[in-house]
Amino acid sequence: MQSDNHSMAVDPAALEPAIAAATKALLSYRRGDGHFVFELEADCTIPAEYVLLRYYLGEPVDAVLEAKIANYLRRIQGAHGGWPLVQDGPFEMSASVKSYFALKMIGDPIDAPHMVRAREAVHAHGGAVNSNVFTRFLLAAFGVVTWRAVPVLPVEIMLLPMWSPFHINKISYWARTTIVPLMVLAALKPRAKNPKGVGLDELFLQPPHSIGMTAKAPHQSWGWFILFRALDGVLRALEPLFPKKLRERAIERAVSFVEERLNGEDGLGAIFPPMANTVMMYEAFGRPADYPPRAVTRRGLDKLLVIGEHEAYCQPCVSPVWDTALTCHALIEAGGEDALPKARQGLDWLKPKQVLDLKGDWAVKSPNTRPGGWAFQYNNAYYPDLDDTAVVVMAMDRVRRQSASGEYDTAIARGREWIEGMQSRDGGWAAFDINNLEYYLNNIPFSDHGALLDPPTEDVTARCVSMLAQLGETAERCQAVARGIEYLRRTQHAEGSWYGRWGMNYIYGTWSVLCALNAVGVSHQDPMIRKAVDWLVSVQNRDGGWGEDAVSYRLDYRGMEAAPSTASQTAWGLLGLMAAGQVGHPAVARGVRYLKDTQTQNGLWDEARFTATGFPRVFYLRYHGYSKFFPLWALARYRNLRSTNSRVVGVGM
Repeated sequence: MQSDNHSMAVDPAALEPAIAAATKALLSYRRGDGHFVFELEADCTIPAEYVLLRYYLGEPVDAVLEAKIANYLRRIQGAHGGWPLVQDGPFEMSASVKSYFALKMIGDPIDAPHMVRAREAVHAHGGAVNSNVFTRFLLAAFGVVTWRAVPVLPVEIMLLPMWSPFHINKISYWARTTIVPLMVLAALKPRAKNPKGVGLDELFLQPPHSIGMTAKAPHQSWGWFILFRALDGVLRALEPLFPKKLRERAIERAVSFVEERLNGEDGLGAIFPPMANTVMMYEAFGRPADYPPRAVTRRGLDKLLVIGEHEAYCQPCVSPVWDTALTCHALIEAGGEDALPKARQGLDWLKPKQVLDLKGDWAVKSPNTRPGGWAFQYNNAYYPDLDDTAVVVMAMDRVRRQSASGEYDTAIARGREWIEGMQSRDGGWAAFDINNLEYYLNNIPFSDHGALLDPPTEDVTARCVSMLAQLGETAERCQAVARGIEYLRRTQHAEGSWYGRWGMNYIYGTWSVLCALNAVGVSHQDPMIRKAVDWLVSVQNRDGGWGEDAVSYRLDYRGMEAAPSTASQTAWGLLGLMAAGQVGHPAVARGVRYLKDTQTQNGLWDEARFTATGFPRVFYLRYHGYSKFFPLWALARYRNLRSTNSRVVGVGM
């Protein structure tokens, strides 16, 4: 299958200036202690919610900061008048409602042209009644709609036994940490301070206080939805009758849950929504701004701000472990007197970040597994994730191979042990949880976003298989690897691609799986790999790059949706093909030329498009580091493989 076309190939020596420039530029982002962290940008909802939180709390106006956030929100407004979830994406109702509300709160007049266009777009899509559940909770807190417009979320859920159909340990970590303080808010039904008294009636086509519950979401089945809607009605009628003592005990349990996981300035779950809900929860209790748990969480939210000269926005979280680990892989691949020591220093920064002494929420379903993972953020010990852990372990193992040193042996062994203990019963691995397979819960009214669970996915499974294979495991010797490969065989799409849950989308998933299959020794002539290679080649853009749109996540599966080429997605396509033994394929040469030709004078690549995923169809991410380390990685690997006789990728990524 290898088609080594020398007329198409790029001379490895010709790439040296590009690799050197990219390495130098990447190293310029290195922090003093050796780690890397790049901006992590989501859509408009996080900065809009940050503004609205300030007005919910009645905080003093920071006119300079607000003006910068307003500039950001106005700039990313779509041509359709509303706000999208990704650059140049279609209108999205909740994003548009929140952005309009934030701009109005900041002081933009409603007759300003951009506000008129936004309002007309909201009306054209049926009005703000079509906002999602999270937006409705926010609007209820501001008194725009009543609490009848949100699902019943009784805090007594905190007291349910594990065998009950709904339990907080049956949902994902991000949903769990978001819901627990939100349940307290739903019980107390507080009212935002809203010192300006700003409302939002003009975005509705009916009196906002007349609005009832949300409609069925597209992903929900009618049978389950009707059952859960009926249950919601029963709970709504019974909730006022719940014993007061029971409610008090449930609220105490919820507060204990939060305070046990407060996580300092890194915050509950180390992500924006739970942190914001925690601050609002303390406000609802009447705790003052200087009350330590409230104050430390509030400071954590400010640490998520990215403030520039003219614009500012709020990140959903920070990604230092992920950024550092992937950067280390790129630097190891690039090699050289400067890059390799800096990669080692990055790994030395990562080493003490491993969670070795705390069993997080994952241990409820895997009680006999010792901790040993890494979290995504600076600190998030209750919620380490498997993807980060696998990537860190593989980077440490690469350095260990080069140096013949044992300094990372214990960290590697504990990371591997934790990942093996977190394999789900279907053979796959999820991001944070194990056996989070209660799919019926995505049909409850609260889950109109369809992201309540953290089930196994192809990309994370591939990463875990890659790690085990790089550490020497095979399908013959290791049951976990064998089950993982079977999971990947089962989940390949007919055209040859694999789904990518955390990166966009089938290009990311297919790259991840091809790396795993190569590492574990599946023949490059295996029909599974041949089909994947043919697919990757078939979706290459005419300019030699690869690009994929968020629309690929549509519920009515139609395969990959092409988009303009990006540096990061092109790198994934190249790394996937090279893992499959195709370094000499003309498509690889074209992709390498695309990266070489689009490299900017500063040694890096421009990438405005979103290429990563928070929650499919709901929330997308733009990692500012992806266009910095992935293209370097791909170019360096091409050079390295073209400069050797084996042409085989010998590591897991």
